[in-house]
Amino acid sequence: MDGPHDLGGKDGYGPIDVDAPPFKEDWERRQWALSKNVPIPGGTIDFWRHGIENMDPVTYATQPYFAKWCLNEIAHRVDQGLFTMEEVLGGKPESRQDPPAEPLGMVGVLARLRANNTDFRVTMETAPAFTLGDRVRTLNTPVPGHTRLPAYARGHGGTIIAHHGGHLYADAGANGEHRGEHLYTVEFSAKELWGRDEPDTVCLDLWEPYLVRS
Repeated sequence: MDGPHDLGGKDGYGPIDVDAPPFKEDWERRQWALSKNVPIPGGTIDFWRHGIENMDPVTYATQPYFAKWCLNEIAHRVDQGLFTMEEVLGGKPESRQDPPAEPLGMVGVLARLRANNTDFRVTMETAPAFTLGDRVRTLNTPVPGHTRLPAYARGHGGTIIAHHGGHLYADAGANGEHRGEHLYTVEFSAKELWGRDEPDTVCLDLWEPYLVRS
């Protein structure tokens, strides 16, 4: 999706603090735990991410990372009718459900987290359009929905260096469609992407619909 979240390759945002702690506030730990252990019914990771992409630019640029997780979880659950915005703003439910008979505990939590390790491989009935060594070019068209093709790589040429078979197509998954597409690793030169005459390269895993033969 074309939006403010696609920051890859853009200047002016300062360095990334690689030594920053994973959580700056205690509430962020609680939000992480809630998101991991109370999944959205029927939702997929692509569906979840697309919710954050749909935030207005001001909210996306000004809210802390885990605050966006919280807002996204609220929006999805209000849309699904699990609770109302009035309940959110009031801070308490209009009706209460019985709590679980026993808390999950650490063993139960770890089992649930392990169950989240999904295999996204899909058996394809069609042959791949490209083979190793093929020169390809990425599409350079506006994207109204979810996409994993970063803006900085659109309209650029690269080389196929790996084929991973069929994998669930994230663009379709964001809309609840279970569909596979061939997935490739494409290598781009830094000069191709940013015009810099340097030996560096960037490798991206990209689905077949993003690519055309160069």
